[in-house]
Amino acid sequence: MTIDGSSSMSRRALLGAFAATAITAAPTFANAAGFLRGGGDIRRIKMYSGRTGERIDMIYWIEGKYVREAVKEINHFMRDWRTDGVKSMDLRTIDIMSAAHNLLDATEPYMLLSGYRSPQTNAMLRSRSRGVAKNSLHMKGQAADLRLSSRSVGQVARAAAACKGGGVGKYSRSNFVHMDCGVVRTWGR
Repeated sequence: MTIDGSSSMSRRALLGAFAATAITAAPTFANAAGFLRGGGDIRRIKMYSGRTGERIDMIYWIEGKYVREAVKEINHFMRDWRTDGVKSMDLRTIDIMSAAHNLLDATEPYMLLSGYRSPQTNAMLRSRSRGVAKNSLHMKGQAADLRLSSRSVGQVARAAAACKGGGVGKYSRSNFVHMDCGVVRTWGR
């Protein structure tokens, strides 16, 4: 915990202390219906980025309310690392990611490969690969490409699809799963 000279806690330390208290005090509902199954009274997201070296372990929802400062940090974390562009991520996508992580009963963080993508980054990636959509939901802050080293692409994709909250793409050759809050659909091998 960080304390400055005036005996006040930093915002990050305060969020961390609050999160630690909430995580031990709040039960989760493993049998909840719908795409938030496993969401419980708290929702937490754990990720790291191999591109920026950053890590995040954030409780962003408590007792029916999103924690504004936590959501801001998630948005910054999921920025387009190539342009440093930040967009408000659609919270439905974050909820799907969190619920899938809970269903997998994984302790390790997701590796974030791609969150928000600027139109420039999307165009550049599209010129290099047929698998990048012209109107990608990444450009709207509605998609993420993720990997868990302790789970297979199939396992992660099945957990995300069980949430029935959006699109789930399996990219086994590249070892990642795409999750979005668009139309419910699945694709890939």
